[in-house]
Amino acid sequence: MSFPIRLQQRLKDRIIQGNYRVLKQYDTSSIDFFSNDYLGLSQNQVFQEQLLKWAIQYPHLLCSSTGSRLISGNNETIEAVEQYIAQKHQVETALLFNAGYQANLALFGNLPTSKDTLLVDEYIHRSVHDGCTLSKAKKWKFKHNDLGDIERLLKKATGDVYIAVESLYSMDGDQAPIEGLIALSMAYGAYLIVDEAHAIGVYGWGILHQKGLQQLVFATTVTYGKAMGVHGAAILGSKALQFALINFAAPFIYSTAPTPMSAICIREAYAYIEQHTAAVMQLQELITYYQQELPQPFASTNSPIQVVELCRLTTIEKLLQELQQAKLNVCVIKAPTVAKGTERLRICLHSHNTKTQIKQLIQLITKYATAN
Repeated sequence: MSFPIRLQQRLKDRIIQGNYRVLKQYDTSSIDFFSNDYLGLSQNQVFQEQLLKWAIQYPHLLCSSTGSRLISGNNETIEAVEQYIAQKHQVETALLFNAGYQANLALFGNLPTSKDTLLVDEYIHRSVHDGCTLSKAKKWKFKHNDLGDIERLLKKATGDVYIAVESLYSMDGDQAPIEGLIALSMAYGAYLIVDEAHAIGVYGWGILHQKGLQQLVFATTVTYGKAMGVHGAAILGSKALQFALINFAAPFIYSTAPTPMSAICIREAYAYIEQHTAAVMQLQELITYYQQELPQPFASTNSPIQVVELCRLTTIEKLLQELQQAKLNVCVIKAPTVAKGTERLRICLHSHNTKTQIKQLIQLITKYATAN
C-alpha cells in the first residue's frame, strides 16, 4: 500500500530539522532525572505491595469496566473514590477520567462554545490547545504569567470567558500567580481553570488546596500519573460542572470508563502520601541543594522541574554523550514542544535522587557552560 506523499514529506522535514521522534526503552539501571515520578511512588515497593493486596483480594477489579460511565461502566467503587477525592480537595465533586489529556479535551473542547472566549497562557499544555480547537471558541494567548496582558484581553473578550493556566508549568517549573488570577476572574466575571498536573503530591493536594483557594476557581484538573505514582485524572468543581461534563463532554460520554482498580490505586496513593511525608520533605531538601550548587549563568526554580537552556551550553552533543556514559537520564526538549529558540534540558528532581547524583549532574552541565 502506498503512503501519503505529504505525510511522508512531513516526516522527512522532522528529520532535517533535528526533532524527529522515536520510541526508546528506559534503562531502569540509570539515574532518573527526567521522569515525572517526583515522589518515587511508581517504584516504591511498600506502595506496590499495598496495591497488590487489593488486586489479589479482588482480582475482578483489574478487568475492563465494560463500557462508558453512562452505559455499563459506572459502579459504586468509582463513585466512592470520586467522593473521597472531592473530600480530600474540599470541593463539591470530582469526576474521574482515564488521563489528564482526556480531561482537558472534555473541559475545553465541550463546555465553551463558538460564542465564547478562551484566554490561555502561552506556555499551557498541548492538551488545552487541542481542547480549544474542538470547542471552536475564540482562543487568545496571553504572555506567560502576565496579569496585565490578561486584563487587556479580558476587556475585549465576548461571551463566557474562560482563563486557562497551569499552577506549576511542566516545561518551566514556575508557578502561576494564582491570587492575581482569581482576583481578575472575579472582577471580570471570567471562569478560571487551573491544571494542577505537576503540583499535586509535591505541594500537598495542589497549590490551590495548599492556599485554601480551591473553591474560588471554576474547575481544577488533577492527574495521577506523576507525583501520585498511579494513573488517571479528575476534574474538580461544583455539581453543576459535573452535570455539564456528564451531558456535554464527548471524551467522557464516549470513552470506556476507568477500571475499578484504577480508582482504588488513586485512593491508595492519596492515603500513602498522607501517611508518608518523608518523601515530600526529602524532595524539598534536594531542590534547595540543587539551587545552592548551581552556578551562574544558570537559573533555578523552586520546584522539582529545573531548566537549562541549550543556548547556555557550548557542545550539546558532547554533554549528552557524557550524561549517557554517566547513566544520568535528562530530557532534551526541542521545538515544537517548546518555542523555537527556547530548546532546553528539562531536569526533574525526585525524592529518591541523592545529593551526590545531583552534584555529578551539575558538574557535567557546568563543564559545557558558555562564557557569557
